[in-house]
Amino acid sequence: MKDLLFHDSHQLFYRNPFGAVLCGHKIILRLKVYSNSKNIDCYLRLWENSTGETLIKMEKTNERHQDPRGIFFEGEIFTPQEPCILWYFFVVRKDGNTYYYGNNSKELGGIGETWSKQPPSYQITVYKESKIPPWFKNGIMYQIFVDRFFNGLEDKKILNPKKKSLIHGDWYDTPLYIKDSENRIRRWDFFGGNLLGIIKKLPYLKELGITIIYLNPIFEAASNHKYDTGNYKKIDPMFGDNETFQELAIKAREYGISIILDGVFSHTGSDSIYFNKYGNYSDLGAYQSDKSPYYNWYHFNKESAGYLCWWGIDDLPNVNELEPSYQDFIFKDKDSVVKYWMKMGARGWRLDVADELPAEFIKELRNAVKETDPNSILIGEVWEDASNKISYGQLRQYLLGEELDSVTNYPFRRILLSYILGSIDGSEAGSELLQLFENYPPQNFYCTMNLIGSHDVPRVLTLLGEAPEEHQLSDGEKEEYRLNEEQRKLGIKRLKLLSLIQMTFPGIPCVYYGDEVGMEGYSDPYNRGPYPWGREDQDILAWYKKIIRLRKQYSVFTDGNWYPLNVEGDLFGFQRENRQETAINIFNRNKEKEITFQLDTITRKKGIFRDILNDKILKENFTITLQPLEGMILLVQNG
Repeated sequence: MKDLLFHDSHQLFYRNPFGAVLCGHKIILRLKVYSNSKNIDCYLRLWENSTGETLIKMEKTNERHQDPRGIFFEGEIFTPQEPCILWYFFVVRKDGNTYYYGNNSKELGGIGETWSKQPPSYQITVYKESKIPPWFKNGIMYQIFVDRFFNGLEDKKILNPKKKSLIHGDWYDTPLYIKDSENRIRRWDFFGGNLLGIIKKLPYLKELGITIIYLNPIFEAASNHKYDTGNYKKIDPMFGDNETFQELAIKAREYGISIILDGVFSHTGSDSIYFNKYGNYSDLGAYQSDKSPYYNWYHFNKESAGYLCWWGIDDLPNVNELEPSYQDFIFKDKDSVVKYWMKMGARGWRLDVADELPAEFIKELRNAVKETDPNSILIGEVWEDASNKISYGQLRQYLLGEELDSVTNYPFRRILLSYILGSIDGSEAGSELLQLFENYPPQNFYCTMNLIGSHDVPRVLTLLGEAPEEHQLSDGEKEEYRLNEEQRKLGIKRLKLLSLIQMTFPGIPCVYYGDEVGMEGYSDPYNRGPYPWGREDQDILAWYKKIIRLRKQYSVFTDGNWYPLNVEGDLFGFQRENRQETAINIFNRNKEKEITFQLDTITRKKGIFRDILNDKILKENFTITLQPLEGMILLVQNG
């Protein structure tokens, strides 16, 4: 029966509607069977975690769907009233034998496979509708690691330097760690970037086209990265004070820019007002006494005098997020952390390590955020497909309408880097992105935080320039390594191609500070270098300004429907379409060869096309030639 069964979850005939489905809606599923036998029964096997297995007998239908040889079986289901994930495959019993038809071996959805045993299931995400505010949905995001962006003081002195810190004497130094024999950091290094520096660079960000700033943590902490929170209610003195943040939020709004803060709520710092391991705060900390008001926030082992900490790092003691007093402090009280900073001007939060946070915590925090400002946004740090992420043995719920508005789209980054660097072809890239499209509710897919760089991964230009893999280098070699001239030329061409995909793809493009001017660097700390003011690569900067301007100029790139084009090999492409216009986006990742093809081989769209990158008018059914590492965006008016 291997070739005698067929189902394609991407075709509406076989699965209607496509993709994720709202609660309480009907779904029709069909299976085609090639057989002359009259002794055939077909069943739809459903699974939902809370209810388990359901077996539904499918009925033969007279529908032939342009194939008179096939027998079609049809099943009808209604999605539950509460959000969940449904899984399905088909069971066929013929002449005493049992066959299964399920997802393909890569589990990418679409055309499946016949199996002799229980197969991988197809996924249906069942969700509740939620609204994403337009300021976010139409935005361009910029991530800032504050210490490394700009020092706004006129004399460039370091604002309130910390004890036992290393202060770089030259803004253009490379970051470094000073560690002891146990690999613990002995001295944190600082460059002196602060919130006043961001205020002074708002005109730059406005000119670049930025409408959203996502700030790495800015609350008081011992480190330069601030993920070891010392005081949630206080701006780190090296960055300024609470009033400076309020000024930043007000002035950013005047430039049409919204601020999103990094919420680090799964752990605090050991050197904090709450834990106070080193006695640097006057409050009685949880580490010091079980009489501390914060004691129940943490997990202590009295026998060993130890405590649970994030990934075994004792500077980051884990909190009990379900402790009522902790929830009161973080988001329930009128003057809670979340509400306080939103009243000070923040328009949303990015939740650090969202998979470390209990589902109930995220849902209730969301409610507090939306009650404070219905037009706010909640983003979660998730590195995998957020619709079916398994964390600590549990299927997580992030995108079912009651949790996150958006997630960090690391799968987008992984897929497109794999395509650009040649480990997968254009067809595979399209299939993997289509899988996300199928699994994510539309409201979330079109608002994912699409990053190609961040503080947690090597600089994208370093990767695209084919630098040696970092595990091959010592810390000293990574600190000093820079692409040579040929590598940098290659990296820049690839960066332009990748950023063009990013700016035309569904979701919110996020630019990691300095990527738009060609910064290089391996993983932390080298990816967190200071922004090279006065030494920017003006060619790359001009490119980013151009493609951001194009994204904002044409609404099809923010609200247009999306689907991949039927291309393969070195070509990758997709189509965007709304009522006003259609955009054909096609890319050649080959670094040596041009590719020529006819437009009508990849799209049925007709009309007068305009190459909007080069401002050229092109006739119908024309021949397209893409040079090595070139992308083309063709726009045609609808109607």
